[in-house]
Order: sequence, then structure tokens, then C-alpha cells
Amino acid sequence: MHLEIMLPVLLAAEESGGLAKKLVGMMGGLPPMLIIFLISMIPILELRGGLVAAAVLGIPMWKAIGICAIGNIIPIPFILLFIEKILIWMEHCKIGWMNRLALWLKDRALGEKSQKIRKYEFVGLLLFVGIPLPGTGAWTGSLIASLLHVERKKSVPAIFLGLVLATIIMCIITYGIPALVKAF
Repeated sequence: MHLEIMLPVLLAAEESGGLAKKLVGMMGGLPPMLIIFLISMIPILELRGGLVAAAVLGIPMWKAIGICAIGNIIPIPFILLFIEKILIWMEHCKIGWMNRLALWLKDRALGEKSQKIRKYEFVGLLLFVGIPLPGTGAWTGSLIASLLHVERKKSVPAIFLGLVLATIIMCIITYGIPALVKAF
């Protein structure tokens, strides 16, 4: 891969890694598997943060992949099915910060990044979820797919395959290529 492509991925991994390491410290009393599961459910960190935390905690790669993937997948159906209704409710809510949050999420989801997803749909969504850059991932990809009304028969497989791609990339970054080769 070219350096200009890999550099943002490495920086994003480092950003997620720093936050994941802080969360590991804060959750120190919990079982390590639960820690990586919970981190994988958090927007922004998601699977990539969970895998970094797993590496920090010394959890074997294959165990980490399963736990992190499940943690990252659980919120996706709820986002795809209910986020539009939730955002509409939040926009009309009398609590000011909820209204602002709903508008911010919509602006973010329908902004510049979403135009590539709109144009390329399946491939665009797959790459958006799969390449671990700041502001990308299954949460945001699901939000964008829902707000752009991408058919579920396209969005669900694209998000799933994007998670597979993100898993491979993050395993290489966190566990190293030798660990990945050894696993196969």
C-alpha cells in the first residue's frame, strides 16, 4: 500500500488506540473480554478500538476478533431500523441539546463523505466502514445508509464486509503481520 493511504489509517488506529487504552484503564475491574466487548460497542472506537484494547490486554487475536465483531455488530440493526425515527423525535424534542445533536448527526451523515456512498452505494459503504479512518465505521456507515435510504439488501452485506475488511486491517496494525500469517 502507498504511504499516503496507510498514514491516515495508522493515525486513526493510534487515535483509537489511545482512547481504547484509557478506557481499559478506567474499566480495569471488569473481565478483559467484557472490556473489549463494551469498547467495540462504543461509537467512534468500535471494532478497531476493541482490537487495540484486546492487544493491550494480551487477548489472543482469534478470541478478540469474535468478541469485538459481535460487540460492533449488535447496535447495527437498531441503527438501520430506528435511527431515522429517533432523529426525528430528537429534532422535535424540547431539550435543546437533543435537537442540536440530531441536527449535527444528520449534517455529519449527509455531508461530503455520504456523497461517495450515495454514488457507489455497495462499494462506497463497504470501503467507508472497512477502512479505519476517523469518523468512519459501522455506526456511521449504518447512519448514512439509513438516512440515504440505501436498500437493506445492499447496506447490510456492505456493512458486514466492511467489518471484515476493518478486522483484517486492524489485526495487521495491532497484532502484526506475523500473527496474522501464523493464524492461517
